[in-house]
Amino acid sequence: MLVIAHISDLHLDGTARATERAERVRDRLWELPERVDALLVTGDIADHGTEAAYEEAARILGTRSGESPFPVLTCPGNHDSRAPYRKALLGQPAAEGPVNSVQVFDEAAVLMCDSSIPGSDEGSLDEETYDWIETTLDELDGDLPALLTFHHPPVALHQPLPDGYRLREPHRLAALLERRPEIAGLITGHAHTPAATSFAGRPLVVGPGVTWTLQLPWEGARAADRDAPPGLAFHVLDDEGRLTSHFRVVT
Repeated sequence: MLVIAHISDLHLDGTARATERAERVRDRLWELPERVDALLVTGDIADHGTEAAYEEAARILGTRSGESPFPVLTCPGNHDSRAPYRKALLGQPAAEGPVNSVQVFDEAAVLMCDSSIPGSDEGSLDEETYDWIETTLDELDGDLPALLTFHHPPVALHQPLPDGYRLREPHRLAALLERRPEIAGLITGHAHTPAATSFAGRPLVVGPGVTWTLQLPWEGARAADRDAPPGLAFHVLDDEGRLTSHFRVVT
């Protein structure tokens, strides 16, 4: 059984408000009575893609200091910038290509994919990323279930704001899933609202936002509820390959 904590959309921007909310969620996770296997952060870590914001994220999440009690897995969102993300958050040479990585556990593999398009709020998995997914899964020989994680949901969530900037060419992702039965589910962010649906016959879970929560049309005209507490999710992939998700708010 694999247990992954999941947060998204921190939008760190140097303000005390963004820092406090991210630290509040961090403290909740670090103080859990039992450790989770990993923390997944599905993009929009920085609000403006600055190196300073990623240095703050590295401090809060403990990615560079080794303070985190569990591995921290990340992928970029539309507000992130690849070169400073690599340099300040990951400690890698600055580069502009897609930021893709994999973490292999005894129970499953987690593929963190870059769905960002530099200069656009929309999402796309480009040719390099699709090739990387196929190669990575080939190397695993289908022996492990895999979770595919990225920022932009590929389906409508019935709120105009995220629905206007979702993943392009969802049919291509659907074709990948048809070829790859080892992919047990999809985990995304971007929408600032916890949501669960399906895509191409697989579970699709959208993580809540840390910085603010999206209101749905029937909840009121204001899209961003900045007073709602930050949210997090726990995803459990059991020995039968079934994905179960739980959502929490951090008051």
